[in-house]
Amino acid sequence: MSEKREPLVVVAGPTGSGKSELALRIAQEFTGEVVNCDSLQIYRHFDLGTAKLPEAERQGIPHHLIDIIDPDEVFTAGEYARRGREALRNIVSRSRVPVVAGGTGFYLRALLEGLFAGPGRNQDLRQRLARREARRAGSLHRLLSYFDPEAAQRIHANDTPKLIRALEVCLLTRRPLSEWFSNGRDPLAGFRTLKLGLSPPRDLLFERTDSRCRRMFECGLAGEVRHILSLGFKADSKPFQSVGYRQALQFANGGLSLEDALRDAQKSTRHYAKRQWTWFRKEPGMIWLSGFGDAPEIQDRALEHVRMFLEPAADE
Repeated sequence: MSEKREPLVVVAGPTGSGKSELALRIAQEFTGEVVNCDSLQIYRHFDLGTAKLPEAERQGIPHHLIDIIDPDEVFTAGEYARRGREALRNIVSRSRVPVVAGGTGFYLRALLEGLFAGPGRNQDLRQRLARREARRAGSLHRLLSYFDPEAAQRIHANDTPKLIRALEVCLLTRRPLSEWFSNGRDPLAGFRTLKLGLSPPRDLLFERTDSRCRRMFECGLAGEVRHILSLGFKADSKPFQSVGYRQALQFANGGLSLEDALRDAQKSTRHYAKRQWTWFRKEPGMIWLSGFGDAPEIQDRALEHVRMFLEPAADE
């Protein structure tokens, strides 16, 4: 007899696809608790622009890893994996089903597959690399292509945080990031995983994200930005660099008109959704559902998948 593995359900997909709604429904139906896998919803005070589900709408279902750090705190994928695995163990200890939901693919990979044992962060090196990119856009990707062509193929030229990390590893260890990856990681043990991916029609998703961006601005996204700044957090805090908040900050500072800020946020959100699709399409074992997570027929299909998944496995 093999060691018993606890069930774990994952709900993934691009922004605006209804992950939170589907995860909530699954948790309600199967006595579950939700674990956030969105790299922005971990920050306190950033609510409107992250589409954070208000506590009053969580139907009494516990949600974990939401509002856990301040905007100026450093939070890595490794820290997410550590806290996330702790949350999973606590949930199953209460005989409940963990439902991981979010669109940050790197966090999900860290949680399920673990991370390589690379070097810690070197803030001085990171700042030098960031200044280099600010002076000559695209220079970090060209540099990484020289040091580690394999990693450069995987990382988008505009994804500065990942480029900085890859170069940091190369420069500090004299070994390419791809070589570190090939040495293996620390995969999640004690769980079997069902991965559900939401993939609504692209044109309908973009209509929804455009409307959501507009509602965020209409509901006071710029006011939320001003409030966060009034609390003493600086405009260069990491979450202000994200889609929506970056444009709202520019509008609040007078650098963009409202319409220009909205238009840029909508365009950037569409690009972000495309990148998420690309990432999750490479995720092994994903069961794709061709619709939105708040659609009754998609929820019914998802619940059937979960129901079959939760049946006792023959080898356990």
